[in-house]
Amino acid sequence: MSLAKNVEFLRRLPKLNAFDGFSAYGRNLKRGLRSPLVETMRFGSNPGALRMFSFVPPNHQQPAALVVVLHGCGQTAAAYDLGAGWSTLAKHYGFALLMPEQQPANNANGCFNWFNPEDTARGSGEACSIRQMIARMVREHDIDERQIFVTGLSAGGAMTSVMLATYPDIFAAGAVIAGLPFGVASNVREALNGMFQSATRPASELGDLVRSASNHKGPWPKVSVWHGSADRTVNPANADEIVKQWIDVHGLPSSPMSEGTVDGYPRQVWWNADGETIVESYTITDMAHGTPLGTADNDHRYGAEGAFLIEAGISSSYHIANFFGLTERIRSPKEAAAPASDAKPATQKPPMITQPPAPAPEVTGVLWPVMAKPNGHSKPPPNPRARRGIDVGAVITRALTAAGLMKQGPE
Repeated sequence: MSLAKNVEFLRRLPKLNAFDGFSAYGRNLKRGLRSPLVETMRFGSNPGALRMFSFVPPNHQQPAALVVVLHGCGQTAAAYDLGAGWSTLAKHYGFALLMPEQQPANNANGCFNWFNPEDTARGSGEACSIRQMIARMVREHDIDERQIFVTGLSAGGAMTSVMLATYPDIFAAGAVIAGLPFGVASNVREALNGMFQSATRPASELGDLVRSASNHKGPWPKVSVWHGSADRTVNPANADEIVKQWIDVHGLPSSPMSEGTVDGYPRQVWWNADGETIVESYTITDMAHGTPLGTADNDHRYGAEGAFLIEAGISSSYHIANFFGLTERIRSPKEAAAPASDAKPATQKPPMITQPPAPAPEVTGVLWPVMAKPNGHSKPPPNPRARRGIDVGAVITRALTAAGLMKQGPE
């Protein structure tokens, strides 16, 4: 690395030690706001030394889906839950919630160590700790192993990429908000370079990073990517790299199969051979680094504005839950009082196309690292398909037919 790049690296380091916005937001929660999250002290060997918090609504679906949510730097699990509204969504739709939390002893800025090889390998460090938490939730809360999902912001977004790559047999889908692709950094310097510059790599190289992270041969998790176009914390071009990584893993074409807008923002979509959305990408134009908030399609609001939790007119948490297939049934007070036998199985999927897929000008991904600390098995996800060639014309025909825009001709 050149002297100029080393100087720039050292110049940026102090900024990573003062995430005042995040830290203040976490402290505000402790001063008076109550969280529904409950801590579990023992859940395995916990090689990554993380804390485990969870929330299971009293009237959850049986078996229940599980969403793993990973906070950003300087945040706590409870603070990010308050801001992004995940426990409110869990109560509304009857799924279980798992929120791992970083400890200062592991990372001074409270970031998951998404760039540390010891924490990003299957069966090792923080990735293994999160896997052990999931196993505990499955054992104790009647979790449907085909309906386990993961999402996160920033460092949590990059750690989401890690979990999808190292445990693709566990997750049916994931959503990365302002994160980085898997495998693009193995130390702090590389992480910073990825954040600020986002080197462009061939799709096959990015895909190989995922394929080499485990012995899994597919089917692979679905992926949703979110990023603000005005993000100055992490280069928005990272989103394009995440998309490239996963369309290569799924064997999808480089160009989106559909483009449109959702709540005024561009969205790009890639389908599989059955016309099911497998990869999608949202670009939140003019938004800085953070999780976008807004009113959901059901006229509810989930979460609250705060540091890196930004009112943007679109509820990312709701749309991500919808992408996971969790928003089919609203659990109103009357429904919550009904017998569990009346509940609609959480494993059912929503209609293949409920609204026109939207375009996305430029996608992006983001995240921030910080100083690294010193020193299962389940049923495969039901939806994604193993890598194979796709008849794009046939896919489009099937999708238009399902949407009622084309009549089915005789066989």
